[in-house]
Order: sequence, then structure tokens, then C-alpha cells
Amino acid sequence: MVSIFSLYPCNPLLYSSSSSFRNFVEWHFNPSSSSNSNSASSSIDGRGGGGGGSKVLLVIAAAHSNPNILKTNRKSKYGYPLSTYDSDDDDEDDDDEDGDWLSDEEFAEPARLDTNGKRSKLHASKGKERQNEKEWGVRDFDNEPSTRIRGSEGVASLRRNYNGKVPNGVTLDKNLKEKKYPRLSEEIILDSKWLPLLDYLSTFGIKESHFVQMYQRHMPSLQINVCSAQERLDYLMSVGVKHRDVRRILVRQPQILGYTVENNLKSHVAFLAGLGIPSSRIGQIIAVAPSLFSYSVENSLKPTVRYLVEEVGIKERDLGKVIQLSPQILVQRIDVSWNTRYMFLTKELGAPKDSIVKMVTKHPQLLHYSIDDGLLPRINFLRSIGMKNSDILKVLTSLTQVLSLSLEDNLKPKYLYLVNELNNEVQSLTKYPMYLSLSLDQRIRPRHRFLVSLKKAPKGPFPLGSLVPTDECFCQQWAGTSLDKYLAFRQRLLVRRFAEKFERKM
Repeated sequence: MVSIFSLYPCNPLLYSSSSSFRNFVEWHFNPSSSSNSNSASSSIDGRGGGGGGSKVLLVIAAAHSNPNILKTNRKSKYGYPLSTYDSDDDDEDDDDEDGDWLSDEEFAEPARLDTNGKRSKLHASKGKERQNEKEWGVRDFDNEPSTRIRGSEGVASLRRNYNGKVPNGVTLDKNLKEKKYPRLSEEIILDSKWLPLLDYLSTFGIKESHFVQMYQRHMPSLQINVCSAQERLDYLMSVGVKHRDVRRILVRQPQILGYTVENNLKSHVAFLAGLGIPSSRIGQIIAVAPSLFSYSVENSLKPTVRYLVEEVGIKERDLGKVIQLSPQILVQRIDVSWNTRYMFLTKELGAPKDSIVKMVTKHPQLLHYSIDDGLLPRINFLRSIGMKNSDILKVLTSLTQVLSLSLEDNLKPKYLYLVNELNNEVQSLTKYPMYLSLSLDQRIRPRHRFLVSLKKAPKGPFPLGSLVPTDECFCQQWAGTSLDKYLAFRQRLLVRRFAEKFERKM
């Protein structure tokens, strides 16, 4: 028995006719099918799970459903997360070197809140070197060192090798798949015809555990012709996707391997470019929100953009900047996110709409933050230090990033330094709200201590204006000394504080 439950009435993910849909269901979920005999539940796009049984539940996601609302937190036999939708925690060893496009070591580290307002774990970088994107290795059948083969020549060679014969004419070992991918073979029914694709995808750092996740999310993704897969990935890299980001993209959205270049990928890239997004940023947007390819440009993405302009009030010239800051805004239920936060800020702070629009334009991540765990605690903190609602509104309108900063690691320490060391009143934050975004260790403390050491710190409140300019301007206008002298002082101060923290931990 097949039951279909739609979260929302419209789902642009379904492109097939009703007859082809029925054929798909009968083929994919027939309990008598040898390849699907263990499937108990799945989704239209292949993101379902495993298990036995004859009943099938098809959960159809809406075009704008928030990808973090319906987490199932499933795990494979080996304990790897098998989240149904996009999540930054899907791949714990992702490289995040370029994750923060606007990072600056002298600015505050954001709290990295997820949609539930909780702090997400930082991904640990393994630091392993990736293989060159122009070449990849085919493992020898006897576990000998890899043979380097270039580009399309390698794909053609793989197809010949797995066509039942190896180059020397010996029949393909029937147990080859178990030898090459033992854990994957144990987890799923592995077809030897998939091996050329698996070997190719392995060159992007995709491991057996990742293949299991891809299979669980979209089983047909492992049945794609290796030449077709290479064509699609080559195109993505040609528009700016980095070789090291391919793994993260495919683990989150394995369906991309099945999207044709002409009918899907190019139209979505053209849509992004039409919003005024520079070509140098398109690859980063795809890496952050690969699920955008599963949404129809005409029926989903363009209506979202129209809503941002007509209902939210974002100016068309700012659309490109907003999407660069938060690509997820294209694939979330934007009407719900906007309305709930608009009503909250209006009721809590008396914020007019134009102020809230400014906040969203400067920091669209605001639409992702939890109200109870993200927005409200930070507003209450600003109240607790003596700020009125009108002052809080000024600070948030000028520097909305305050809502992303950690209370314990950023806001509280900087407030204590402001009143105890700099002898300033909290009201000074309304004039210099940027103080809250600056790094305490990299900028605030070094500049203060440097002027004190030179006996150039004024009596009374320390001028917060000296913290805003660049290092060069600070040395010329306030310190009256060379940049090298200040940088050397800052380095010694950082080393000394690091040693003090280390001793306290010991």
C-alpha cells in the first residue's frame, strides 16, 4: 500500500506525469523487486531510508520547506549521520577554509547558530591533499599502486576495464567489488556496474561512508553513467565550484549527478547570474546551497525572488548581495521566516518595517536564526546592560551581525572590557556599535594597551573612535609611530595571553 503525504500543496520537484509517477512507484517500491526488497520508506527524490515491510510512505517536500525542519537524525550501521535534508553536519571532515567569505581576523567570530539557535560544531579539517582535478587513479585489482589516467581518457579506460574484461583479457573477478569497497558492499547490494563511477567519485575524496549516505538519499545516483557524471561535474567546476567542494555537494545533493547540463545546470547558473551575482561567487553559492538545483527556476526560485522584492521590500539592486550573504534564502520557506521575525521584532522592539528590511539586507541570516534561542537572548542581554529598546534598535539596524555573536565568548567579555578597562558607558555603543563586531584579542585590547604603553591614552573614557580605522591610520593618527612597531607589540601581547591561558588550563 502506498500513501502520499504532501507537506504543502505545491511541489515543483515533481516533473513527471502522473502515469510516469505511478510507474516510478511500482518500479522503485515493489517489494518483489530484488534491488528494493528491503525498502520500507522512501521519498520521491530518493532521500528515504531502509528497512523491511510492504507499506510505503512518500513524503513530498514543498518548494520552500526549511531543510532543517524535517531532520530525522537517522544513522547508518557505522554510525554515520543520514540526515534527510541539507545540513552542515553531514560531512564532519569538510574543509571550511573559504566558508566565511567576509572573515577578518580582527573581527568577532560569529556564534555559527543553526536554524534552531544552537551553536553548530566546527568541522575539523583533515588537511589531506586532494588529487589533481585533471587526473585520477584506477586501483589495480591486486591492490597495487594506482595508475594515473588523464581526463576523459581515464573514463573511457574505466568503461573498458569494467566491461567484463581487464586490459590483459582476464575475466573480471566477481569479488572485485567486495575487495575494493568492503564496507559499502556490506551496507548495500553493490552492483559491479557501479564501480567505474565509484572510482571516479573517489578522486574527490568521497569515502565508502559517503557513498552509503548518497545511496540512502538517492539510490539512482550511483547508477549514473560515469561519462555523464564527469560531464556534469566538469561543468560545475567550470563555473567556479572548487574540486574540494564536490564531495560536500554530492553527499548533500547526490541528485546533481542526474541533472543534465543543458536542461538543468545551465538554467540555474544563468538564473544566479541574472540576479547580479558575480561569476566568481557562483561556485561558492552552489557549494553552500546545492539543493537549489532541485527547485524549478520558474515555479520556485523566481517566485521566491519576487517575494523578497514585493513583500519583504528588498531592493532589486541588493538582491545579489543578499543571496551571496545567505544562499539558503532561495530554498527556505521565506514567507514563514519573514512573517514570524517581522512580527517578533515589531512587537519586541517596536521596529518599523524599513528598519527590519535594513537588517535583512545587511544580514539575511537573520531569517534563519531561532527566535527563542537566537534573537531573544541577545536582545535581553543588551537590555540587561542598560540599553533601552530604542538604543537596541539603533544598534541592530546599524550592525545586525550582533545577533550572530556568541553571548559568552563575544558580547559579554567585550562589554566587561568596555566598562572596566576602557572606562566607557554603555551608551557609547549607540554611537560606535561596530565595537561589538571587533575582535577583543586582535584589535580592541592591543590598540588600548599600545596607547597606554606609549602614554598616549587619554584620561577618562577611552576613545572608541581609535578602534575603527585600519592599522595604518591608527598608527598615523593616534599612536604617531610606525606600523611595524605596533604589529610587533600586538604579536608579543597575543603570545603572552596565549601562554597565560595555557597555564590556567594546566
